[in-house]
Amino acid sequence: MARSEDSPIWAARQLLRASRSATLASSALGQPFASLVTPACTPDVSLLLFLSDLSEHTRHLRADARCSLLICGSAVEANPQTAPRVTVTGLAEAIDDPAAKARYLAIHPYASLYAAFADFSIWRIRPMGALYVGGFARAVRLRGSELAPDPAVVAAIGAAEASIIAHCNQDHPAALAAIAGEAGDWRMVTADIDGCDLALEDRVIRVPWSAPVTSADEIRTELVRLARAARAAAESTLG
Repeated sequence: MARSEDSPIWAARQLLRASRSATLASSALGQPFASLVTPACTPDVSLLLFLSDLSEHTRHLRADARCSLLICGSAVEANPQTAPRVTVTGLAEAIDDPAAKARYLAIHPYASLYAAFADFSIWRIRPMGALYVGGFARAVRLRGSELAPDPAVVAAIGAAEASIIAHCNQDHPAALAAIAGEAGDWRMVTADIDGCDLALEDRVIRVPWSAPVTSADEIRTELVRLARAARAAAESTLG
């Protein structure tokens, strides 16, 4: 799958994986309700929310699991409609999954302040469909099965993720800082088929690969490419 404007599946997945905030649409007795939420994306492109039972939208989801999320990128012109965006529809469910909670906190480390509160729980939304808009008047409908990556590849990379992260953080901190484009003690906190997330304290940035990978070896190739490109850019600026 090429990384280009002509690949709406790739573009939609990148928006989902890079998202740090979104608009959640729920309903109460037929009345639509929109609220700000902070999603995290799993390797299989499910979306995680960390919700309080005291929130209105949580009560809505418990009564009616049907929902949608709108995630927007940055507009390329003054017109906000030039922003790429994706609307995902699906069913929300509360889950008791320590791995999902750990992934959410890796993407949103500030949430550790209330991670132990009894009224908070992880919710998962599995995309059933999506509408990707790449800009003004450029819309593509996607099935959930089209949006989801290959399960076998997801599982293989998931099995190697911990070792990839440990190796990069222990042996290549300078390369991670170069890729992040800013000095500091950057750490890799996730790695998946489409890219990785780098964290500096409470800041987490998404770094996409040039295209979806199919193995842990391809992740290494992508990281080498990114580090070389970052250093070349830095040297060009200095020169």
